[in-house]
This record gives sequence, structure tokens and C-alpha cells, in this order.
Amino acid sequence: MTERLQKLISQAGLASRRQAENWIEQGRVQVNGRAARLGDKADPAVDIIEVDGRRIASSQQKITVLLNKPRGYISTLSDPEGRRLVTELVRDIPERLYPVGRLDFNTEGLLLLTNDGDLSLKLTHPRNHVPKTYLVKVRGALTPAIIEDLTGGILLDGYRTAPARVDNVRQNGGGAWFELTIHEGKNRQIRRMCEAVGLTVVRLKRIRMGFLDLHGVAPGRYRLLSPSEVSRLRKTK
Repeated sequence: MTERLQKLISQAGLASRRQAENWIEQGRVQVNGRAARLGDKADPAVDIIEVDGRRIASSQQKITVLLNKPRGYISTLSDPEGRRLVTELVRDIPERLYPVGRLDFNTEGLLLLTNDGDLSLKLTHPRNHVPKTYLVKVRGALTPAIIEDLTGGILLDGYRTAPARVDNVRQNGGGAWFELTIHEGKNRQIRRMCEAVGLTVVRLKRIRMGFLDLHGVAPGRYRLLSPSEVSRLRKTK
């Protein structure tokens, strides 16, 4: 059965459909030895579909895992600086998994990895407002005025962040611990929000994403999500 290439690439777990379209436009996709074009269709049972010279599988088991990422790992598939990759922590899974969004090098905690491109797009698209809660340790006093700024939105490079939530504040000498919940995923967003109000982030850990948390998952370890959990994620709005 023929399907559009971007759908087949997504079903193979390589990327979202939107990213697959970008790959096609960049000339990274071939069908039966020729460069593909947007709108092309193929049948993986009879056609040879390749991305960057690597043939995609005609079918693949969909797997999503919850990883407790330690600090010192990068959430990409390769790194020119030779830093450790989060995929090294799930290397015993035969399917190739991709991070859902990113946690930066020095941020730890809950990170999903999957080979389901449609699910990844669902969870990372801004319109779906998936809440993500972080445990934050900062240097500096977390005053009521700063809390009001954080919860009301911070202006970053001409863009005002969406309202956030601050919970469980614990002042600790010259610093503080608190939980911060956001619904966005801008690059280094929490660190930049804190810097904008005069706080320096000392430690940052994502502890929840939607209904998921790190219960029972030690740093550097992972667990497979159950079919019911994946189904709930698909219904995220």
C-alpha cells in the first residue's frame, strides 16, 4: 500500500512528519535510488526508501521509554565534541529511539525517548501545552516580587514566556529551592528566566511531565511506558 513518504518516515520512528518533509526538501530522502520530492508516495513492501543512505524498515515496534537523565549527557543523536549521549543509556533496546525535546547538558531528570514520530510531535507541539515541572536550586533570594515575575511571564529576546507556576519554595541560606511548572520548551528557558530576575541556577531537574514522574526510576535508568500510558499521552491537549 502506497503512502506519502513523510508518513512512512514518521511511522518508522525517525522523525515527525514535519521534520520528514524538511528532510525531503533537503535531498536526504531517496526512493529506489532517486531523490524524493514532496508529495511522493511509496510502498515500503516493494520500494527501497532511504534516509541519509540508510534504508528504513517497513514496520517497527513502537516503543516509548521514560529515562531519568543524569547530568553530563546531551540529548542529541551525535555530538562533535564527543560528549556522552542519552541514547547510550538505552542502547540495550534494539529499536532506534529519539529524544522527545531536550534537556541540556547540565540538566537532569525526566526525558522521554521514542521511535514514534507522531507521538513526539504531539508532545512537543506548543499548542498542546504539556506541563513540565522542574526542581530548581538557585543562588539569590526568591522574593515575592520575583515569584510574581516568574509566574506572570518573563520577556526573553522580545518574547514573553507564558504564565508559569511556582510551588514548594524553600529558602536556604543565600539561595532557594522551588518547583517551577511551564508549558513551553524554549532553549534553556528556565535558566534564562531565572537569570532575567537576578537568580543563578545551581541545579535543575525535570521531575514531572504531564501525569508522568520519576517514581521508581533511578538516575541513569529507564522504564518502558505501558500501552495505557502511551494512550494517555496521545490524548494530551
